[in-house]
Amino acid sequence: MKKARPTTPPAVSRERTLYLRRKRRRTHLVHACQIGFLVFFFAQWEISARLGWIDSFILSQPSRILETLRNMSQNHLMMHVGVTLYETLTGFVLGVLLGVAIAVVLWWSGFVSRVAEPYLVVLNSLPKIALGPVIIIVVGAGTEAIIFMALAISLIVTVLEMLAGFRATNPESIKMARTFGATKRQVFTKIVFPSNINTLFNSLKINIGLSLVGVIAGEFLVSKAGLGYLIVYGGQVFQLDLVMSSVLILSVMAALMYQSVVLLQKFVSRWFGG
Repeated sequence: MKKARPTTPPAVSRERTLYLRRKRRRTHLVHACQIGFLVFFFAQWEISARLGWIDSFILSQPSRILETLRNMSQNHLMMHVGVTLYETLTGFVLGVLLGVAIAVVLWWSGFVSRVAEPYLVVLNSLPKIALGPVIIIVVGAGTEAIIFMALAISLIVTVLEMLAGFRATNPESIKMARTFGATKRQVFTKIVFPSNINTLFNSLKINIGLSLVGVIAGEFLVSKAGLGYLIVYGGQVFQLDLVMSSVLILSVMAALMYQSVVLLQKFVSRWFGG
């Protein structure tokens, strides 16, 4: 009996190799330009402050921010970062779960959707910060009010994004499934929701930033800890280095949380694709 010869993977064509090489070079070039722009920005900021082109008392400068961060690291910096991170993630997760659930209900019932849609549009346009005093009175002056503020800002966006995605699902696929006797639940679980995985993650990318905005707005109104509290405190005592340092930390947090969502999307897309 002859042994089966092991199959060798097909050779990659020269054109394919050149294409992949060009793609890698372009990716490296993009990353290099991003890092270079950041270095240039901070260098110009430092030089402008040292030469007196900008008021370093108001706009601070990188060297002073580094010194402030070093001092903050010895005075409960991680506690403040942890408070803001906890409030942001809690509001974010609640907003996503409730938003998707409400979007499913609205997709499921056309009557409820027609009744509720005008109110959703109005609520989405309403500046949530205006409801801050009411939220504090109803929920309480504490962490709950801050989380509720983040939830209020991200919830409606999730509902509208997901509902639009559900409605935009390929109608031919839905019609074919119903022709074969699929129930509405089967249509949703097998066609509508899987078709909107990218819509869900696009909503997550938007909401992670909105949740952070909601938390900072809430911390401006009522907080005893967190980066929003540090910004308000720094402005009150004219420690603007503290303000700029807190803003810089917020920028890093926002970038890291956004990249976490991007990585999660790649993992889920690969899993669904496999």
